[in-house]
Amino acid sequence: MSQDTPGSTTTAPATGVPSDQQGDAISNLLHENRTFAPSPEFAADAVVTAADYAEADADRPAFWARQARELLTWSKDFDQALDWSNPPFAKWFVGGEVNAAYNALDRHVENGLGDRVAIYFEGEPGDTRTYTYAQLTDEVKKAANAFESLGVEKGDRVAVYLPMIPEAVITLLACARIGAVHSVVFGGFSAEALRSRIDDAEAKLVVTADGTYRRGKPSPLKTAVDDALSHEGDGSGHTVQNVVVVKRNGQDVDWHEDRDHWWDDTVGTASTEHTPVGHDSEHPLFILYTSGTTGKPKGILHTTGGYLTQGAYTHKAVFDLHPETDVYWCTADVGWVTGHSYVAYAPLINGATQVMYEGTPDSPHQGRWWEIIQKYKVSILYTAPTAIRTFMKWGRDIPDKYDLTSLRVLGSVGESINPEAWMWYRDVIGANKTPIVDTWWQTETGAQMIAPLPGVTATKPGSAQVPLPGIAVDVVDELGESVPNGHGGFLVIREPWPAMLRGIWGDPERFKDTYWSRFEDMYFAGDGAKKDEDGDIWLLGRVDDVMNVSGHRLSTTEIESALVSHPAVAEAAVVGAADETTGQAVVAFVILRGDAVDSGDAIVQELRNHVGKEIGPIAKPKTILVVPELPKTRSGKIMRRLLKDVAEGRDPGDATTLADNTVMQQIAASLRK
Repeated sequence: MSQDTPGSTTTAPATGVPSDQQGDAISNLLHENRTFAPSPEFAADAVVTAADYAEADADRPAFWARQARELLTWSKDFDQALDWSNPPFAKWFVGGEVNAAYNALDRHVENGLGDRVAIYFEGEPGDTRTYTYAQLTDEVKKAANAFESLGVEKGDRVAVYLPMIPEAVITLLACARIGAVHSVVFGGFSAEALRSRIDDAEAKLVVTADGTYRRGKPSPLKTAVDDALSHEGDGSGHTVQNVVVVKRNGQDVDWHEDRDHWWDDTVGTASTEHTPVGHDSEHPLFILYTSGTTGKPKGILHTTGGYLTQGAYTHKAVFDLHPETDVYWCTADVGWVTGHSYVAYAPLINGATQVMYEGTPDSPHQGRWWEIIQKYKVSILYTAPTAIRTFMKWGRDIPDKYDLTSLRVLGSVGESINPEAWMWYRDVIGANKTPIVDTWWQTETGAQMIAPLPGVTATKPGSAQVPLPGIAVDVVDELGESVPNGHGGFLVIREPWPAMLRGIWGDPERFKDTYWSRFEDMYFAGDGAKKDEDGDIWLLGRVDDVMNVSGHRLSTTEIESALVSHPAVAEAAVVGAADETTGQAVVAFVILRGDAVDSGDAIVQELRNHVGKEIGPIAKPKTILVVPELPKTRSGKIMRRLLKDVAEGRDPGDATTLADNTVMQQIAASLRK
């Protein structure tokens, strides 16, 4: 490591359109040349070296083919690494057959690792469970048998609405074992959001729990499933035949004898004899819904062989994983892609020991995470900048009470991490010596795409820095031309990669229009970036109308639709405003209907709760401003740029293109009341 001890840093903006101006803070930071090289000791023992970059640059498909054969056990070897004959629809490891659950579990037991701990589970109330690889294998076999006994077959879809408990991982791997396609819905989403995802995927089975715990209190889950499948509203025409319920917090639940089954009565009594079969490398593994710009969530489809290969490689390389000695903890919920790739799949594929925690960082006290790290001697921590900034607010005296010396690699995921948080993370949590790997990737990419390698890269606070070996990332201008170092533009991926999404469920045209239409022959999902003078990449946030709140992507259109569905709202516009804790905060501007009463705080709270019911609590606007008009162009397009200026406390810029150039003055006057 560098022997310098940096002081305060300047925050790089985390959101907005790409521009050279947005790189000013980055330039200031780099001017002081704050980089941190790997220590000689760390580099000497690193799992991956710089040689991987050269090998991958020479022949990317061949590089990934080697990783696929070394990291996975194939029941049938593949004939071709990549078929890109029908872009943008890729096929990786063509002709190969592989079983994800066998690779995550059975083979480790067969190789004599059955007694290695796979999962240390820590419940929020303090209850614990430990699963060895042999025990977890048995549980997944039982779940696979139970699901098959309920009629689930290869290709069927299974909706998963569970808290962060081991049964979530068991369910995902059981689905993968039999070739069913899982569709996890985050437990914080509403019944309406759950129903829309069940309907789109045509799910046959739902796996849920009576509830979970949040900040010391029981929190229901099955209620939302019952509401989603009720006969009210849009009728009973769903595809769900059975619901399996984990008994987690003992809450009373409504029961449908012809549909509902307790986990303990189905999975708990099933046989541990189950033979896995290979599935085609391109067999669908899961659907995961993410916000879309049309208001309808997109069912991102991932298949098996390529996803598992890139997930396993990046997990090993980016975290410098030594599975014999490391204890790994990714704090992400299984409802998000990080919980898929770096909890349910890659760590187990790699034979790692990991921690799962059910609750919040402040329950029962603000030192809970550090207590867990001390207890299990966690050596790799992977979390979100939102959490880090929250811990910064609480103060370093809390983590300073705990022994964190087991930590040797720290990771960041979900959004750009500002340099101050990066430095605090390194100094306070990493004792000013632990490498930080800031990772950029998306639900759509399936696995990490840009990140430093801790044994190779001299890291820079706030920068994800370099594409990983085998990944072809670039920053381009409006015409799709590469920008020179020191300039900003649009982040694109120029070549196919193994874990890439294979489409949007049931809508191939939307897949092409959403990701492949902006630039010819390049993938673009809406992020801006800047190359610094060294060519390292700094993420500048979204350039479209999808916000990133605490690492969760939310569509402005979806939230606007929810607001307008309230009888008091005539029109709504939503923007993401910079927020020091969550990265972006949801700010809504609403015009009330003529007969609606502006009751101040009461109507604001009513609308916030309405959005929470329609989408989920995470989508509730932080701020709702009731305004007389919205700024629109002559063609009727809402000028969200001007609203963003208002939301972030700036004087709005040029408003000459508005149909009514007095609108901004009207908004300003209404807000001064």
